Amino acid sequence: MMSRSYTNLLDLAEGNFAALGPAGGGGRRRQGSFGLRRMSRVMTVPGTLSELDGEDESEPAATNSVASDVPSSVAADRLIVVSNQLPVVARRRPDGRGWSFSWDDDSLLLQLRDGIPDEMEVLFVGTLRADVPVADQDEVSQALLDRFRCAPVFLPDYLNERFYHRFCKRYLWPLFHYMLPFSSSGSTATTSSSTPASSSGNGRFDRSAWEAYVLANKFFFEKVVEVINPEDDYVWVHDYHLMALPTFLRRCFNCLRIGFFLHSPFPSSEIYRTLPVREEILKALLNCDLIGFHTFDYARHFLSCCSRMLGIEYQSKRGYIGLDYFGRTVGIKIMPVGVHMGQLQSVLRLPDREWRLSELQQQFEGKTVLLGVDDMDIFKGINLKLLAFENMLRTHPKWQGRAVLVQIANPARGRGKDLEAIQAEIQESCERINGEFGQSGYSPVVFIDRDVSSVEKIAYYTIAECVVVTAVRDGMNLTPYEYIVCRQGAPGSESISEVSGPKKSMLVVSEFIGCSPSLSGAIRVNPWNIEATAEAMNEAISMPEQEKQLRHEKHYRYVSSHDVAYWSKSFIQDLERACKDHFRRTCWGIGLGFGFRVVALDPHFTKLNMDSIVGAYEMSESRAILLDYDGTLVPQTSINKPPDADVLSIINTLCSDRRNIVFLVSGRDKDKLGEWFASCPKLGIAAEHGYFLRWARDEEWQASTQAMNFGWMQMAKPVMNLYTEATDGSNIETKESALVWHHQDADPGFGSSQAKEMLDHLESVLANEPVTVKSGQFIVEVKPQGVSKGVVAERILTSMKERGKQADFVLCIGDDRSDEDMFENIADIMKRSIVAPRTALFACTVGQKPSKAKFYLDDTFEVVTMLSALADATEPELETDWSDGLAASVSLLDIGDEQTESSDRPIGGGS
Repeated sequence: MMSRSYTNLLDLAEGNFAALGPAGGGGRRRQGSFGLRRMSRVMTVPGTLSELDGEDESEPAATNSVASDVPSSVAADRLIVVSNQLPVVARRRPDGRGWSFSWDDDSLLLQLRDGIPDEMEVLFVGTLRADVPVADQDEVSQALLDRFRCAPVFLPDYLNERFYHRFCKRYLWPLFHYMLPFSSSGSTATTSSSTPASSSGNGRFDRSAWEAYVLANKFFFEKVVEVINPEDDYVWVHDYHLMALPTFLRRCFNCLRIGFFLHSPFPSSEIYRTLPVREEILKALLNCDLIGFHTFDYARHFLSCCSRMLGIEYQSKRGYIGLDYFGRTVGIKIMPVGVHMGQLQSVLRLPDREWRLSELQQQFEGKTVLLGVDDMDIFKGINLKLLAFENMLRTHPKWQGRAVLVQIANPARGRGKDLEAIQAEIQESCERINGEFGQSGYSPVVFIDRDVSSVEKIAYYTIAECVVVTAVRDGMNLTPYEYIVCRQGAPGSESISEVSGPKKSMLVVSEFIGCSPSLSGAIRVNPWNIEATAEAMNEAISMPEQEKQLRHEKHYRYVSSHDVAYWSKSFIQDLERACKDHFRRTCWGIGLGFGFRVVALDPHFTKLNMDSIVGAYEMSESRAILLDYDGTLVPQTSINKPPDADVLSIINTLCSDRRNIVFLVSGRDKDKLGEWFASCPKLGIAAEHGYFLRWARDEEWQASTQAMNFGWMQMAKPVMNLYTEATDGSNIETKESALVWHHQDADPGFGSSQAKEMLDHLESVLANEPVTVKSGQFIVEVKPQGVSKGVVAERILTSMKERGKQADFVLCIGDDRSDEDMFENIADIMKRSIVAPRTALFACTVGQKPSKAKFYLDDTFEVVTMLSALADATEPELETDWSDGLAASVSLLDIGDEQTESSDRPIGGGS
């Protein structure tokens, strides 16, 4: 039977998990004693990391502070490394009694410990590459925890098949390597097939496989929960197998410090957008504090997807790239992984290497060896390499009988029709090349299709004149790095068998692999271009010896200094930097399923309490109510923009009380606002961010007396027209006092780029004009200096004071950047005695987000509900028209007064 907490996965994967069988299928035992609670469906209570309050107010806070099952004498930072597989080799003893374990020295996860500070404990969470019976799982878990600091995750066979083989390897991995499933069989050919994807377990997106992926990630989450101390631990999640895990962790521990590193490519947005669960995965990754990629290309693709699908733009500050996600800054790390220098050099010193090296030198005496070392999969381009080598032999006959391509093919880790076809094609190419160019005692292609030991592989690296990597897509590929280190040899261990003299090496690498950007001395090729790759091979082995030496020295300096320890140390340092504010910030968890996110807010930022504001309203004698329009009284996404009858009725009720001054403060033009609110005779309106103002419907519009010369428009409009013509989907809105360029309907990336360019262009052109150029959400706006909602709010409150009606209740509501001017000014008015000493100030933003306001309401519905509650507390029988005096007092209103500090950044000029 499914655990109670598991029902929340229905939100996450939006599917029927009954198809997977029981959550504890296969006789799986419940691991650990920690009882998972049902997660809140809407929002968690606020808390800081040191508090970690319970998600349900009815539960004690201590239930959420999970004590580690791992005993520790002192509280210290610890790193929990979570990956699909543990860096441990598990074997059942020959007598069948018990298990033996050893470290997997080739595992990157084990090697990364070299870069972790000595005082930081490392604990691993992952699966074992062994089938451990249920009866042995507790014993194995304890042994691994005690001896190796490893916490194993045991996935039922049926789940592992669907999670790993079906979703990860047959769908997600090909997609991340730019392979679209055009047919249900998984082939890239556009042939039709009647076989459903669910039965073939391959090809197109399979909802049940996605559900298995989510469930498997939950198994990993449960194991992490067993061992975690959320106040002291960092969690580092690895690779595409566990992209859903950050949401589980963040949902349980709002302030946990989480890093993620992707070891595969991240595809371009055009490819990634074909993924049906694209937003779910993006949002899950954004629940991390730091996301790492091998290259800038991969990071750029991820950032582009965030921009196009979620509307999130990144910023670069002092060399660090960050995404502002609901008040949290998600860092982006670009750092390719390296090799383990110590391990390679220790293998170079092994005695076995000597005789293997001697044997290979005799075998290939007088030959020039080109070497390929690749996994047997469809993306490594092995056959493209063979075709290029064949072309080189044909176009450069001097290499016939002299050049040998040794291709080591590591055993395939996947399976499928495409792989079988590639293997058959490789075999056919090898036979053809050897048949055409082979001679007695000479085979141009030596294909090694078996497991090759580290010592034997290093011996091949040592004798090779050139390594060729022609992968059509690969996340990193450390083969060139390993080759460079092997050609250099172990320091102080020069052997008789090695080539004496200066070290040299040559590389021909595909431009589509992650290590390519860091190997500036390599010959980069497009592996699909057979002729160009053949010429690159010829150039590499024909190059002068001195040139080979210089390239080798340059590569070795980089590889030896940027090893795996350097990579892990750099990542942990950036993770610590990204999480430095976790202990001081207040966080709210909000949202359902993969829509869950943590909002980081000012500790004093709280939801507006209806009873509190109504009570303050009733006790006050002079009230100022300032309302934004779009996104406040009507939803930002609403197509029908005019206010409905309920809003008009509420506003008229509020205006009917003599104690109230109600103002609509909007960026919209005065004619449209005047038309929409014609039925509100006592409503004040400040249009175009306050450039035009009137105190009641029958009053005349008052314009700012400053900057009445709009000659700058003749300078700005041609610039805007230039970008409008070049940017499809953009348009210019012309107001009486401002020009606004909109690009919300343009391509997100191009529109954003054009907006930044336009901002710089306009600032340059208008440098000596009395205007402000500002960028906002999908807009660039040019308006006169000294015009802002903040100035309007201050002037209204100042006028009330001058008439002896000093406000003792101020309500200010808005939702966007322009409203932040109001919030900022209102927060400062108490110090300047513009309002009464004990004034109730309610600066309120719409939606939970970082703001200068102290209060928030979730949406426009709650805004209208709150205003309705104030209207119910209004006393219209006290109605008296006292706005005339106020209107007279501001007839000399100069919104752009030089003594008024505007929060806008001036471009130049003055009044």
